[in-house]
Parts: sequence; structure tokens; C-alpha cells
Amino acid sequence: MIIAFCPKACAENEFKITSANFDTSNSFFVLTANDNSTEPIANEVKMVTMQNPKRVYFDLNSSILTIPKQDWTFKSGAVKQVKIGQFSTDPHIVRVVIYVDENFDTDSIKLVRFKNNIFVKFKNNALQNDYFQNTYRDEHTSAGDFYEYTTVMSPDDENIIDQIQDATKSLSRRNLKLNSKYYLNKVTPKQNAILLNGFGSMTIERPMILTNPSRLIFDIPNAVVDNSLRNKDFQINQTDRVKIGQFSVNKARVVIATENVNDYIPMFSADNQSVIIGNYKKMNTSSLSSSTTDVIAYNLDVQNPQTASLILSFNKPVVHGIDRNANQFIIYMFNALKYNEQAFNEAIKNSLFSKAKVELMPNVGLKLVMPIENSAVFSSYLSADGKNLKLKVKEVKPVTSIRKPTEVKPAKPSVTQPVVVPSSGKRKVVLDAGHGGTDVGATAGGIYEKDITLDVTKRVRDILLKQGYQVQMTRSDDKYVSLQERCDISEEYNPDIFVSIHVNSSVGTSANGVETHYYHQESMELAQKVQSHLASSINSPNRGLFKSKFYVINHTTHPAVLVEIGFISNPTERAQLVSTSRKQATAKAIADGIIEYFK
Repeated sequence: MIIAFCPKACAENEFKITSANFDTSNSFFVLTANDNSTEPIANEVKMVTMQNPKRVYFDLNSSILTIPKQDWTFKSGAVKQVKIGQFSTDPHIVRVVIYVDENFDTDSIKLVRFKNNIFVKFKNNALQNDYFQNTYRDEHTSAGDFYEYTTVMSPDDENIIDQIQDATKSLSRRNLKLNSKYYLNKVTPKQNAILLNGFGSMTIERPMILTNPSRLIFDIPNAVVDNSLRNKDFQINQTDRVKIGQFSVNKARVVIATENVNDYIPMFSADNQSVIIGNYKKMNTSSLSSSTTDVIAYNLDVQNPQTASLILSFNKPVVHGIDRNANQFIIYMFNALKYNEQAFNEAIKNSLFSKAKVELMPNVGLKLVMPIENSAVFSSYLSADGKNLKLKVKEVKPVTSIRKPTEVKPAKPSVTQPVVVPSSGKRKVVLDAGHGGTDVGATAGGIYEKDITLDVTKRVRDILLKQGYQVQMTRSDDKYVSLQERCDISEEYNPDIFVSIHVNSSVGTSANGVETHYYHQESMELAQKVQSHLASSINSPNRGLFKSKFYVINHTTHPAVLVEIGFISNPTERAQLVSTSRKQATAKAIADGIIEYFK
């Protein structure tokens, strides 16, 4: 087949491909070019179908691949493999080869061009005029998170022509559980910063702060770290160090040991293939880009009264950084020079962005400062050509009740009534000791979860009472209380927070560590405080924060967390969990997290 690609022949303009992003969940990938080549390739692209194995290839004339050759193999779907390489250098030709199932209709492969981006579509899914990639999000768990079994392949022979033309060539495989978002394969320490490189689409989550020692954590969802980089340490100045790891099957983690936790921010390249996480106060941010840009348009998109997006459009790709704290977010546009203040103010008036301000930075750059509540959900997106930056804000209003007051049911008489300990304090806390009575919880070595949780919960209660808090326990002895009854008790008492304490378990015996779960966004800060103190006080791995739908934190209407204080299935940790010293240290850590949260 022949596909028209641009209105005129333009072989004299080389199309320099600077990134290749793939999205198997939406069945397309996109090639992005540098800003100088506004008219790409030839006026026609010929797509050729071949058999044994079935594949389709097309050549992009007058094109240069400035990134490493790409070789992606997918374990699911009709598209099995995609290869992108420099087929020849005289003339410059980039070849794309797509391997498919025998029954796949190759006519369904379409090429679409938007600005400096070439989209290769595998089915009739709609594409927006600008393909936005999520660069930052407040959420630590999203419904869009996933991973797919994919193999990254590297050829034994570095001859890219042979690789592209010979489908049967021997290949070495690095089998990974690789999601279709980002693969991190290069880390470069810089002065006061760390540079992360890979392919795919990178997203950075809202950072977490841990203490004793002071650390800053950046998680990268839907990402896989190359095995050679995992758990490596990098020194970036005299005092600060960085460690890269695979936190979970589909999440990478960057841990920065530093006392300057408030000064490190992520700074994204224009193609979103790399990010620098660095101390922006000590870096020369003017060197992040070799070209400058101007803001040329502002568009407000209001989805509903609580959700709105602001799109900033630039005449050239923008390099941006994001600083999110408790009461605002700041967008640093490091290579931006000019903006129209009157047009900006007109675009945002009477909206969620009405309090946003744009300021000039010293020397070069602009910054947008937007005050928002800590509970609000902020995320940012960058278009594939780097010329459009979308900022999205969703307000989260505190929920006062799940059901009407008249529908709140009291605990059944057969249940041990909650113990309310009088106190002159104003803050009210509900403590929930997991399981109880006939529900023994997890068991191992003759030890019951219900006994550990009750002991630790009572210790937390005693510490909080001494600090002047009002405390109510959903159970104070070995009695069964249903999950709904625990929620009813909390709703009647109307506390400031709800904390449920549990012991973890695994099929194997090796898992250990502490973790904290939350569900509603307004509970995240409480979860961060509690987990931070647990991780720094307990000699057990920090398993981090999880957004989970546990019943008691999903059906309570106040900030609520569920704490897993260790693994009963691990013999070593089980012995610690039943010891007085571990119980007291755990209780103090949870109480300290609660106290810090209220401060």
C-alpha cells in the first residue's frame, strides 16, 4: 500500500527522530522528531507486507535515528515485535519492521502525522490532536497502572541492517516483566542531580519524605529498571547519595539521602525520555536546554466544578520541572522567556486556576505558582512534541458522611462496646485492633494475629492518652467485631482520624517489612506520616505506601489508614513481633506519626 504523508516532497529536510514511545494498551507507537524538521520524509511512504514470518515494514526517507535502535517484543496481542533502526546512511533511511500474527489484517496499520510526530496505529482507536504523556501525578496508585509480559531484546550483531532484514537472526534476551510505559536503562550521576534515561513514557509520583536518616523518595509507576542498575548507589555531592531500585513489579523507586529534601525536584526533558532529579537551588538550570521558547497560548478545559485543566502552548519544546508541596504546586519552565500576562489572566478567571500566577525567574525561565489544598489531586502532561504542557487539578472535598445520620446503625449488643477513655484533648482518634474473637487473623508458629494487634493497639492508645488525645478502640479485648460494625463505631464517634492495625502474612517465609495502606486521597498524608515513622523506627524493610480498598478504610468517612506492622509468616520477624521491645517500638512509631500528622 502507498500512504500519503506530506503535501510536498521534502527530502532536503532531514527528519531527526529523537524519541520512540509505545503504548500497547492503546495499540499505537509514536516517533517524535526534532523541532527543526517541520516537513518530514518523502511525500509518500510505501508499506510492504512479507510472509514467513508475517511482517510489515516501511521506510522513512531522509530520516536519522538519533536514539539507539529499538527492539520491542510483546507477549500479548496481535502485534508481536517492533524493530526501528537506521537502515542506511547514504541516503539516510530509517526502517520500521512490525511482526504480526498470521491472521492479522495488515491494512489496519495506519500512519498518522500530527506536527512533528508520526503515529503508527494498529487498530481504529481515536487519537487526539496532541498525544499527552503523564509526567507527574499526586496519586500513588491509579486505575491505569498495569504491566504486561514483554521482552526487551538486544542483537548479538551490532549491524542494524542485518537486524532489520534477517528475522531469524540469533538474539540475546533479557526477560523482564516490562510494562508498556517506561524502561529505565541508564543512570548518570551529575553534580547535585541524577539523570535517568530510558525509553517509553515516564511518570513521577508525588515524593515522600522519610526521616532518621533524612531521605526523599520518588516513585516511577509502570516502570522497570534494568537489572544492572538495581540497588546501585550514586554519589552526587559531598553529602547526598542516590539509590535506584525496583520497588515492585511495575514501579521503580529513586531514594535520595539528603538533608535538603525540599530542594530536589524532577525536571523533564522535552521528549519525556529522560528526567533529572536534582537540587534546583544548586544547579545551573539554564543549561538544561540549548534553545528557548515562549508561551503563545492558554486554554482552559473545565470537566466539572471540581476538575479543570490548563494547557500552556509553546512555540518550541519546553523543559519543565515540578515542585509540589502541602499548599501549592510550582511549574518551572526553565527555557521559557515570554508570556502574555493579560491573556493568561483572561484564560484562568473564574476557574480553579484563578489564583495561579506566572513569574519571571532570574536570568532565564518562567514559573507558574498555583495554590491548592494538600488533599487536591494534581497531575501534569506533556504533548509528544514537547510544545504543550497540560496541568490538571481535581479538588477533593472532605466527605462528612457515607450514609445519612439516621441510617447509622449502632453496634450490636452482642459486640463488646467500644472503650472510650476520657481525656481533655480536642483531637479524637479511633484505633482499630485487627481481627478478634473467632476471627484469629493470620497464624503461624502457634501465634495469632489478633493477639499482636490488640497488644500494640493498646500501647498506641496509652501513648496518645498521655499526649492529651481522645481515643476510642473498636475492641479492647478478645471479642469478634465485624468490619461494618467497626465502621459504624467510628461513624458514631466522629473522630478526626481512623487507624487500623494488622499483621501481614505471605505464602512464603521470606517476605518481611512494614507498610501502610490508604484509600481516599485525603488519607494519604496521614499514611505518609505513619509509614515514615515506622520505616525509620523499626528494623525491618520499608515496603512503602499502598492505595488499597480494605473495607475499614474504604467505608469510613474520615482520614483512615491500615498499618501492616510486619509478617507473621517470616519466622525471624514473627519472633520480633511477639517481643515487648518490637511491640512498644511499633506503637511509639504509629503514635509519633499520628502526632506529627496533627501538627
